[in-house]
Amino acid sequence: MAIEVDGKTIELTETGYLVNIDEWTEAVAEEIAKKEGVDLTEQHWDVIKYLRDQHYNNGGNEPNERTILKDMAKLWGSKPTSKDMYRLFPGMPSKQGRKIAGLKESTRKGGY
Repeated sequence: MAIEVDGKTIELTETGYLVNIDEWTEAVAEEIAKKEGVDLTEQHWDVIKYLRDQHYNNGGNEPNERTILKDMAKLWGSKPTSKDMYRLFPGMPSKQGRKIAGLKESTRKGGY
């Protein structure tokens, strides 16, 4: 499986994650989101940037749903509900969010 972004072929795994996470760009994120049926907003980008930061600057951390909610509440000034987060990422914020963020498929089990 592959996507075309800016004239370049980007390889994806069978489940739609990047084969080479170093090929991620915001344009790649937009294309993956489009394939996932997600229209990216500022809140989506906040979650995407947060997930990438946790991965790259916190030892490969894979935040679970509850941790994402808590950290987005700090960023946004009000606590989002699980429903709010699933409206943003219907395929699960910690999993679909990682996919759009160009990270490897989560090795965690469960949502909370």
